[in-house]
Parts: sequence; structure tokens; C-alpha cells
Amino acid sequence: MSMNATPRQTSHLKREILVRLIRAYLSEDFAENTRLIPFAMRPKGSEVPYRCCIHKERAILRDRTVAGLGMSIEDADDSVLLSTLAEKALERETPETDPLTVLTSACKGCVPSRIYVTDLCQGCVARPCVNTCKFGAISVQNGKSVIDPAKCKNCGMCAQVCPYQAITKIIVPCENACPVGAINKNEDGYAQIDFDKCISCGKCVSACPFGAVHEKSQIIDILKNIKKGKKVIAMVAPAIMGQLPCTPKQLKEAILNLGFAEVYEVAQGADITTRTEAAEFEERLEKGEEFMTTSCCAGYNELVDKHIPEMKPFRSDTKTPLYYTSEIVKREHPDAITVFFSPCNAKRKEAMKNPNVDFVLNYEELGAWFVALGVQVSECGEIEFSYDASAESRNYAVTGGVAQAVQKMLPEHLPTYPVVINGLDKQSIRDLKKYAKNGVCELGNLVEVMACQGGCLGGNGTVNAYKQALKQLTNYVNDSKSMAPEQETV
Repeated sequence: MSMNATPRQTSHLKREILVRLIRAYLSEDFAENTRLIPFAMRPKGSEVPYRCCIHKERAILRDRTVAGLGMSIEDADDSVLLSTLAEKALERETPETDPLTVLTSACKGCVPSRIYVTDLCQGCVARPCVNTCKFGAISVQNGKSVIDPAKCKNCGMCAQVCPYQAITKIIVPCENACPVGAINKNEDGYAQIDFDKCISCGKCVSACPFGAVHEKSQIIDILKNIKKGKKVIAMVAPAIMGQLPCTPKQLKEAILNLGFAEVYEVAQGADITTRTEAAEFEERLEKGEEFMTTSCCAGYNELVDKHIPEMKPFRSDTKTPLYYTSEIVKREHPDAITVFFSPCNAKRKEAMKNPNVDFVLNYEELGAWFVALGVQVSECGEIEFSYDASAESRNYAVTGGVAQAVQKMLPEHLPTYPVVINGLDKQSIRDLKKYAKNGVCELGNLVEVMACQGGCLGGNGTVNAYKQALKQLTNYVNDSKSMAPEQETV
């Protein structure tokens, strides 16, 4: 499990459905075998481990299959057979626009988030909760503290001062995890996503213990292009090197065994990003600008575009490693279909804006693909990558890696003070808004922003435990050559 991954059991269910979908596609009757997935997973008379009855479990498995087909649950008619939806997936030319969907059938419909006084309240004489509340929301009735929800601002100060820890905050996991308030309840009490606010960070996917927020997979689209005999090329982000029990060279052969024509490391594009961003930063400082933020994280870029437009002048104009890598691939293989192997959901949104990136596959989906085909990555041979990326660019996957790489390319005399935003939350967003408003970051002048805690290695689409993934990636980085000023990037 990754630092930000969904609970183990929901991940297991998602993977099993993806494995069955892939096998169904490779079978002689994709539509019918897709229709049978919920029944094969919960046959008549089988144990019902999670829900009230087998019919409810099948309904949820059906909805997970719809998401696996790359479709919105919100738009899917319950009366339409999965076989019909499978056929529609085959007819689709491009993926659906919004990368997330909510499975209402799986959503618990959690109680509203609020501050709550438990039975542990002792009605103490000091009344710290009453005296601390600035909004007059707390009173004592019948010897117990009572909170007026109409006045309560959910600040949590009363919970902090209670000597008995009798006051607690009841949270809705998905709403609490979302840093921009993009997910809330509809009139029926179920989660819904406001895509005008959503930055596609995937924190809600990781947070929901019922797996009700789901990515819409593009795996059928990718399989379809491979089956048609098209040249399909994989572009793998550095974080992938910490996900599977194999060497990077073994991973390349394993991916080629799936039917891909070639595999590019996105660290190749990161080498270009590093040099370009370093030159841009140096130029900005020479002009007297106070600070610059990096621009590699797709979630952060969505945040700026939708919620902090005043930060745009301070955000680097340099493109992402994926942008430069896909540009290289399309230049060298104009007829290729490109697939980015991603650690997070936000890259799906970035890919939709880039004509050089056709599809996105996360590491959960890749793992399911290997299982479906019986590919043992640890037993594969080793194939060299055509481009030997730098250690600094391969280290982009961890928090601080981008700033370290850029700093290394700067002249020693240049006053460089890196600042790292290790994961977007409400507080870090307030900090960023303050920097943009004041035109200065008091902590430094090179601000690296990562939406996920731990960086890309902690993305919601990863599969390995963070510490183990970090160990594997660090070994790979240490075995790589360091970037030198005279190194060519293309």
C-alpha cells in the first residue's frame, strides 16, 4: 500500500475487477464475460462479506465494473446490461472528460461533519469549552456541554481544550480529505463531485473506506489499440521504479510483454524540465522577482488555475516532464499511441490537455494487467532504456527532488533558498494564497509544491508501501549518473 492508497480491501476489489475485465477483453466474448463479472465474484450461495445481501454486493460490483470500463456511474442507466456498456466502451474514440466518478451504491451516506460532545463530558466547573468558543455555540444543559450546530464553525478549539477529551470531530472522510471543498453531499445524502472545483488530486479516492470514489479506467482503450496492431508506446514516471519486485530493466521487458512497442522513461523529459526551470529561475531572480514555484505537479497546476489565479505570475512557465517526454516520443514516432504510466489521478487531467498524450494507466491498473496475463516481473529478462536519465531527474518522484535538481543546475553565487510544500491541504493552500497576495514567500524563493504527501511516490495510484518504494527508488537513483552542466538533454 502507498502512503495515500485506498484501504487494502477496496484496492483488492478494484484490482480483481480490472483483472477480470482484461481477461474478458482477451476472451472470445468480451461483452458477455463482462456482464458476468458481478455474478462470478459473488456466485449464488457464496458468502456476503460486506453488504446486507448478495444482490447489494452484485450491484456495487457492477458499478465498479462500469468505472473499470471508463464510464461515469452518474450517467449509467441501471437497467442497461454490462454487456451493452462493454460494447459502448469498444466504440469510444476518446476517454470521458472527468477522470473520477462516485459509486452511489457503495457510498455510505456519512452523517454530516460536525463537532460532537460525547458521553465522556463531566460538566466540569472550569467550563473550558464554553469559555474558549468565540461563537457562543456551547452551553451547559443538565450538567453536560451542548453544541448549537447553527452557531458552531467546526473550528475544533473546544475539543483541544477539553481536559477529558470528551469533544470530538465527526468527519466525512472524502470531504475532510479534499483540500478545495470539491466533494460534498447531494440532496439524497450521497457524495458528489463538483468538477469545477476539483483539482483531480485523488485524495478522496484514497480517503473513502468504502471505495465509493473511483477512477474511470482507460485500460480498455489501451488494450483496444494494441489489439488493432497500432504502435503503442509506454512513458513511465520515475515513481514506478519503486512499485514492483524487479529491476527497472526487468520492468521494461515486462511492459513490452504486454504488447507495447517501446518504453520511455519520463525522467528523460525531467532532464529538460530541470535545465529549463533552472534557467527560468535564474532569469526571474535577475529581474528582481521574489520567488517562483515549480510547475511539475498536475494537481498543483489545477489548483492554481481554478483556485489561486493570483499565483500564476509566480508559477514556473516550464513544462512538465511528461510534456517534454511525450513531445520526444511523438517526434521520434509520429504514428504512435502514447500511454503515460502514472502514480496519480491528476495526470489524467493533464493528459487530456496535451495532444501528445493519448491515454493514462496508473500502477494499480498495470499491476492488474500483469496478474491477468500471468506476467512475473521478477522473472523477466533485462532490457536497457535507450536514454540514460540523470539521478536528479529520477529523484523527481519524492518530495524535495525537483527543488534539489533545479538548485544543482544553478550558479553557486545565486541566492537560492528552497521551500517544500509536502502535500496540499487546507493550511498549505492558505499559505500559497498568502505568498501570492503578498508577492513574497518569507521562507525562501524556490517553492516546490507536491499535491501528494511524499511526492509522486505517495500518489493515490501507487501500489507499494511508501517506505519500501522509497528504498527501491533510492537504490535506483544512487545507481544513476548525476546531471552535469554539459549533459545533453535530447
